[in-house]
Amino acid sequence: MPRRNSRLRSTAPWAALIVIALFIAGAIFLPGINSRPSDGTPVTIVVHRGDGFRRIVEKLHEAKAVRFRWPLLATGALMPQLHKIKPGRYSIPGNLSALNLLRYLQSRPQDEVQLMIPNGVEQRKIAGIIAANLDIDSTAFMEASRDRRLLASLGITGKDTEGYLFPGTYNFPWASTASEVITFLAGRFRAFYSDSLKQETARAGLDENRLLTLASIVEAETPVDAEKPLIASVYLNRLQKNMRLQADPTVQYAIPGESRPLYFKDLAFDSPYNTYRHAGLPPGPICNPGPASIRAVLNPAKTGYLYFVATGRGGHSFASTLAGHARNVQRYRIAREEQQTGANNGNQQ
Repeated sequence: MPRRNSRLRSTAPWAALIVIALFIAGAIFLPGINSRPSDGTPVTIVVHRGDGFRRIVEKLHEAKAVRFRWPLLATGALMPQLHKIKPGRYSIPGNLSALNLLRYLQSRPQDEVQLMIPNGVEQRKIAGIIAANLDIDSTAFMEASRDRRLLASLGITGKDTEGYLFPGTYNFPWASTASEVITFLAGRFRAFYSDSLKQETARAGLDENRLLTLASIVEAETPVDAEKPLIASVYLNRLQKNMRLQADPTVQYAIPGESRPLYFKDLAFDSPYNTYRHAGLPPGPICNPGPASIRAVLNPAKTGYLYFVATGRGGHSFASTLAGHARNVQRYRIAREEQQTGANNGNQQ
């Protein structure tokens, strides 16, 4: 009898170890033991750049995608290759084993976000659009836009990417880096700027920087595609006659801070981008022009126009002489007064 008790005592630890091993194996390999039930509503977690494996496990636990952390940590210890989880947004389905959950995170394609980059937006505003929708800080985006090595790889000789962030509607992986987004947008410009357009640029006596600079001014002056060849003709005519461009958008670009209406004193602001003070084109683009503005510079209207002013009713009036321009300015002021009077009468009713 004493011998039987001794045998039971000697086998008890092994039985306990077997039970523990089976429990651990079940938690790692069997669905439903550690994961939440599958009820059709996935849990979403966000993995940022720099999040380590333990932090990702913590996020899964905080989001209640798993009951316990240790099965995932144990799985990761047994299979370190499962630590490599890319940044992204993940919708976690229920009823996954620890092993399949980590494999799911490894193999899941990154969420894509559709973004629209409007024509004529400055790169600092594009940085804001990107930061609001992707896992990218706007400061990091602006730093990347000035990175000399990145600029060289993209064939950009200017000080930054202004002018090369080609407008359009695109899909980006949510966890894209600033360099990846910039490379993609600059690549869209390179795809658009075909050999035939390069030849047209050379025939026009321009280079890539001058083309984009003038196109950016045209873009900033009018959103109306039909007017762009006329606007381009004015600035090309002024350049040919060695007249200062006197383009308001270049002054707005030069002044620090957010865009605002210009005051007369702003025209004296000292900057190479101020085309009221400095002759010729500014050093580089002032925004990111779309295809219509680029083509307008290469195919401007044949005019003698040297001046233009807003009509006050949409669009612009053009003139070849200063006297004609003065008459257009007067018409603009009358239109503005009429609009103001109408607005005041409407408020009084």
